[in-house]
Amino acid sequence: MSHTERQITVGERGRVVLPSAVRAELDLKPGTRMLLSTEEDGSLRLRPYRVAAEQTRGLLRDLSGGSMVAELLTERRAEAAREDTE
Repeated sequence: MSHTERQITVGERGRVVLPSAVRAELDLKPGTRMLLSTEEDGSLRLRPYRVAAEQTRGLLRDLSGGSMVAELLTERRAEAAREDTE
């Protein structure tokens, strides 16, 4: 997917319309749930909810699976072995 910028306007009721090309590129259908985030720099980030959920699952998988768990288990086993020899 290419990075694009488009100018849009906020309507009287605070509504914005996503251009049809953007909706097509992201496969957005009527009723698609979106997640809107405000960034520290004052910008907005709008993502399909499914994309945000996939990213969150990936972060949790990285935190729970990798070397930190193995490292903790190794430390605990070493402590248990030291206790057994004392």
